[in-house]
Amino acid sequence: MNLKSLQEKIKLLNEKTRPQYKLYSQAEKEILTKTVKLNEEVGELCNDILSILKLQRRAKLQNFDKRNMYEEFADVIITAMQLAIAAGVDVERAVGDKLKKIEERYLKEKR
Repeated sequence: MNLKSLQEKIKLLNEKTRPQYKLYSQAEKEILTKTVKLNEEVGELCNDILSILKLQRRAKLQNFDKRNMYEEFADVIITAMQLAIAAGVDVERAVGDKLKKIEERYLKEKR
């Protein structure tokens, strides 16, 4: 199968399986946008981590500045907080509940 015929088969499949979405509300658009942005920021952080581990290609390593990783961590945290706000999540409660769950699991496994 060549790429052109594969593309045609996928086009037909898409037409058969495409979900019918309603128009998004402004709040839904904001959540979707923040979710995509968070993935972008996580990807940038991953690139920096690969650079620190010297697992990037040479051209990327030449332009890498280790201090940039601090900014990428901040970008991930800030964007996650923006997404939480858009989604109506109480971050303090969510983190507290999750930490409690992790501690309980750790204590249970340690027994």
